[in-house]
Amino acid sequence: MTGKSRMTSLAIVASAFCLFAASCGMNKTPAVATDESGGVMASMIHTADPAVARQLIAGWHPVEHNAWRWTAGTFSVALRPPPGGSEKGAVLTLKFSIPEPVFAQLKGITLSADIQGSKLPPEKYNEAGGHSYEREVDAKLLNGESVTVNFSLDKFLPPGAADRRELGLVVSAVGFESK
Repeated sequence: MTGKSRMTSLAIVASAFCLFAASCGMNKTPAVATDESGGVMASMIHTADPAVARQLIAGWHPVEHNAWRWTAGTFSVALRPPPGGSEKGAVLTLKFSIPEPVFAQLKGITLSADIQGSKLPPEKYNEAGGHSYEREVDAKLLNGESVTVNFSLDKFLPPGAADRRELGLVVSAVGFESK
C-alpha cells in the first residue's frame, strides 16, 4: 500500500469511527471535578475535549476530526478516581478502534494496562473496528486525587514516509466508572 493510499484509507476509517463513536454513546458528558489548583480533573474523559487534555500524560497525538486521538505504542493518562472508588473499586474503560489498514498490517493487537505497578489482565483484539477494554480495578489502587494508568500495545505501526508518527489505537474515551 502506498503512503498516499494508506493515509486515504486511514481517513476513511477515521470517519467511520466518528459515526461509530456517536452511535455508541461515547459523546456523553464526563464526570468532572477540579483539583487543588482549580484545573479540571475528570474520572472519564473524551480524548478530544480540550478541558481535560492535560490529563493525557504521554503517547497521545493531536485531536483529529474533533472526535478522537491516535496513540503511540505506549500511552498514559491521569484520572480522578470515581466517587466511592477508594471503597468499592471501579471499572477502567478504554473506548477505541483499530482501523482496517492498521489491522491489515499487524494482524491483531494485545492491549495491556497497569495502575501503580499493578498489572491488569491484557486482552488480544483479533479484528478491526470498535472495541472496549474494560477491567475491574481494586479499591486500594484508587487513593488520592489522581491515578496514572499506563497502557501498552504489543504491536503498532512505526513512523513511515507518509505518517511520521508511531500509530497504535484510535481512542475516543478513557476513564473510571463507579461500581
